[in-house]
Amino acid sequence: MKINWFKYAAPSTFYPLAGKMIPFFGWSALIFIVVGLYWGFFETPELLSDQKQYYRILYVHVGAAWMSMWLYVVLVIWALIGLVFNTRLSYMMAAAIAPTGALFTFLTLWTGAFWGKTSWGTYWDWDPRMTTELILLFLYIGYMALQSAIEDTRRSDKASALLAVVGLVLIPVIFWSVNCPDPNQCAALHQQSSMKHVESNIRIAWLVTAIGFWMFAFMVTLMRVRNIILERDQYTNWVQKLLEVKQ
Repeated sequence: MKINWFKYAAPSTFYPLAGKMIPFFGWSALIFIVVGLYWGFFETPELLSDQKQYYRILYVHVGAAWMSMWLYVVLVIWALIGLVFNTRLSYMMAAAIAPTGALFTFLTLWTGAFWGKTSWGTYWDWDPRMTTELILLFLYIGYMALQSAIEDTRRSDKASALLAVVGLVLIPVIFWSVNCPDPNQCAALHQQSSMKHVESNIRIAWLVTAIGFWMFAFMVTLMRVRNIILERDQYTNWVQKLLEVKQ
């Protein structure tokens, strides 16, 4: 049976579909995060004896750092779809992603500060990776602030989408801030983000936890976009009928 996916571009048809997907992503997030963190905290070998046990904060830090960048890329993709095709749901999805992206960016900086204190002797250093990650947090905040500052939702959607697209240039800068072809050109405290020399158990724990973070991001984004849909379409017939049914 052929499925017409384009019909789900309408908020009225996407709303119930999102409601059905939320439990799946919620339980998946719980399972993957618990398994990943348990494996990382209790089952991985103590390879970094000079750093003792505090290196295990990386099982949260690495996944959060990946999510902070990937969610911004996904936000920009939805924003571009909205700009090109003028689809309301695309703008709503971008708006729903932003708070979760900001949360993971803050978590990256917070856990990184504890790692830095124990590993480098300071909570903060104007390291290229730290600085660009902080700018990314400001981008998320700026996106959300611009949306809330303009009352007309159509204008706010387009203005914030343009800001997000312009800010996309920061993502490769964050990556290459510690992955220069010539390590001598990277004045960074961070080591290069390569997984080639990482012990397999540690790598598996990172990946499983990161998948859990992805599932969590899907869950809260769908929950948030449903609220945005209800807020923006509150005076439409289908929302009024939905409210009558719930009452």
